[in-house]
Amino acid sequence: MKNSENSISALLRRRLLAGAAVAATLLVFSTGAASAAANCVKGDRKAPYTIGWANIYSVPTWMKQTEGTITAEVDELKKAGLVKNLMITDAQGNAQTQIQHIQSMIDANVDAIVVIAGSSTALDRVISDACDKGIAVVNFDSLVNTDKVTAKINTDSNEWGATAAKWIVSQLGGKGKIIVMNGPAGISVSDDRRKGAQPVLDANPGIQVITETNTEYNVAPAQEAMTSLLFANPEIDGVLSLGGALSAGSVLAFERQGRDQVPTTGENARQFLELWKEKGLKGWATMQPNWLGALSVYTAVQALQGKDVPAFVKVPLPVIDDSTIGGYLARADKFPADGYIYSDYDKALFDKLLAK
Repeated sequence: MKNSENSISALLRRRLLAGAAVAATLLVFSTGAASAAANCVKGDRKAPYTIGWANIYSVPTWMKQTEGTITAEVDELKKAGLVKNLMITDAQGNAQTQIQHIQSMIDANVDAIVVIAGSSTALDRVISDACDKGIAVVNFDSLVNTDKVTAKINTDSNEWGATAAKWIVSQLGGKGKIIVMNGPAGISVSDDRRKGAQPVLDANPGIQVITETNTEYNVAPAQEAMTSLLFANPEIDGVLSLGGALSAGSVLAFERQGRDQVPTTGENARQFLELWKEKGLKGWATMQPNWLGALSVYTAVQALQGKDVPAFVKVPLPVIDDSTIGGYLARADKFPADGYIYSDYDKALFDKLLAK
C-alpha cells in the first residue's frame, strides 16, 4: 500500500513539475511577446518617461499649433505620472541640424522620440539608430522611408492630392488651365500630395497645368509666388493648391491683382476658410489635424507601457465643402487668425485610431 502511495505521490510530483515547466515557458513567451509588441521598444524603460520632440521648424503657424497639442498631451500624461520631461528642438528647416538634434536625444537616452521629418531619406540612419537603441520612435505628418520606427501616423497624402484633383476636374468640366501650388519640395507630405494628384491629371488631358510652384506653408511667400504667376499667365481657370496657407495666399494675390477668383482647393487654414466664405469662392478643402502631434506622444507612451500599437496609423481625411464649412467657421475664434481650425480630439478618439 505504501509503495502504491509513493508511486502516486511521485506521479503527482512529476505532473506538478511538468505543469510548472509549461507555465514557466508560457510566462517567458508571454513576457517576450509583450516586450516585442511595439517595434524598437526594449530595455528597462519605466514611467515616468522622457519624450523628445524633434521639430523640423517652428515658424509656420501649423507647426506652432501642432507643438501646442504635443505640450498639452504631455501635461496630461505628467498628471497621470507617465511622463517626466519633454525635450524640444527646432532644426529651423535644416535636415542636417535635425539629425544632430535626434542624435543628441539618443545620447541623452530619452525614452521616445516624436518627429516630423525634414527629409524622407536623410534621417533614415539616425532614426534607425534610435530604434536599435530601444527608443520608441513615432513619425508623423512628413514621413521617413525607413520602417525602423515604432509607428508612423498620417492621413493619406496621396488620397489628399487625388481627391483635390478630382474636385478641380469636376468644377472645370474636365477642361481648363490650372496652376498647381505645392509645399516645399523634398518633404514627403508635399511630394505625396502632388504624386496623388498626377494620375487624375493624366486621366483628364483637357486639364492643362500651365505652371506650378513650391513654397513654404506660409501665406506671404505663397501670395508672392502667385502674384508672379498671375503676371505671367493672363488665363487661369483653377488653382490646385495642396496646402491651406498656399490657398489663402493665392486668393489674396487674385484679389490684389483685381482678377476674378477661380475654383480653389486647400486646407482648413482659418484665413482660407474665411476668405472662401467672404468671397463666395468655389472651394474644397480637407484637414491635416494638428493633433497628430498629440496622438504621436500618446502612441509612444502606449508602446513604452508594453502595449501593441499599429506600425501605421491612418487618420481619415474629412471633406470641407459648402455644406460643412459653417461648422468650422463657427469655431474660428478658438484659433489664431493665421492658424488652422482643427477638430476636437480626446483619449477615446486616440484609442479608436490605435485599435484599427
